[in-house]
Amino acid sequence: MTRDDVMDALRAMRELFPETPLQHNQHLSSRYGANIWLKREDLSPVRSYKIRGAFNFMRKVIERDGQGRTFVCASAGNHAQGFAYVCRHFGVPGVIFMPVTTPQQKIDKTRIFGSEFITIKLVGDFFDQCYAAALDYADKTSGFMVPPFDHPDIIEGQATVAAEIMAQLPAETHPDYVVMPVGGGGLASGVTSFLREELSDNAFVFAEPAGAPSLRKSLEAGTIVTLPKVDNFVDGAAVARIGNYNFEALSGFLPKQVRLVSENAICVTIIDMLNVEGVVLEPAGALAITALESFDPEHLKGKTVICIVSGGNFDFERLPDVKERAMRYSGLKKYFILRLPQRPGALRDFLEMLGPDDDIARFEYLKKSARNFGSILIGIETKDRTNFDGLMKRFDDAGLGFEDITENEIVANLII
Repeated sequence: MTRDDVMDALRAMRELFPETPLQHNQHLSSRYGANIWLKREDLSPVRSYKIRGAFNFMRKVIERDGQGRTFVCASAGNHAQGFAYVCRHFGVPGVIFMPVTTPQQKIDKTRIFGSEFITIKLVGDFFDQCYAAALDYADKTSGFMVPPFDHPDIIEGQATVAAEIMAQLPAETHPDYVVMPVGGGGLASGVTSFLREELSDNAFVFAEPAGAPSLRKSLEAGTIVTLPKVDNFVDGAAVARIGNYNFEALSGFLPKQVRLVSENAICVTIIDMLNVEGVVLEPAGALAITALESFDPEHLKGKTVICIVSGGNFDFERLPDVKERAMRYSGLKKYFILRLPQRPGALRDFLEMLGPDDDIARFEYLKKSARNFGSILIGIETKDRTNFDGLMKRFDDAGLGFEDITENEIVANLII
């Protein structure tokens, strides 16, 4: 991939959609004492950058072979939607394999983007089954499989994000850091390859979900590592194995340049950006912004930082879970198991321990653990995390048996 190749891809892409904006964000700039710019890939026609790689890959195939081939992909998310949009643009047939478990909303949205040019096949309960079916179909029909990230033409397409950034920055403005999310590595390898002539390697920072650190583990090992399991909460970046071409492009970076971002911290960013800025982000789209927390504050002061916001396809049915995770991470909500005496007035005595900003969000009798005591699950929300210090001291002073299970994943998953 050369810079000229990327610029050719960018010029061709303009027939599909205009550049996405690069916006200075005053809210984040004030928080970190820096000049924070957001590259808003959530404002592409399909609300993610994935349309770029799919367009570039398919453009090159059509230029070489004409429009007589069927294109194939496997995806239940942003790649499928970008693929569908490009199929309609070129007027070529596309077949999209999705797991049977894909939410109907995503199926319907993909069908709208592709219109009559796409066919959706629901196969398998898991993505691996779906992907294998897509590969088999492409092989038997001589179709072109469009990979989500692991191909030079996909990387080249994603590199157009970097080309737009450099053209959009004000004159004399030079980025000190470029922070980008990493899943399979298509975006990261494209951006770094394009900008390496202009920025030092230390300027690049990669944000990975803590529950899917495929790049971090691979850099530590010096070879590609396949993770035995991943946390799928950040579904747009929860990849067990980084792509081969992508790792080749990123292998020269240091493991410490990959910041592992807590899934619950991402939820805080989603809520914050929604409430303060009115910006809807999917979990992967919030990765780069959340990674700012991992910087030494002194290293950010006065710096120019580009955060690539990779997508905004957020299912609002997830909002209650995101809010719950955000409050727990911020220390504004805790769950306790209480050993409460079974006597008249015991509950009233407990309620009087609560402060003026404390609110009961969950109350459930679990079992009678002894003749005179019962176990209760209680969830408490408050306005200031320090309120819990005083509350738990009052519990201790009253001799009230309790256990904080907020961060106990095993217990919490069973009973919350």
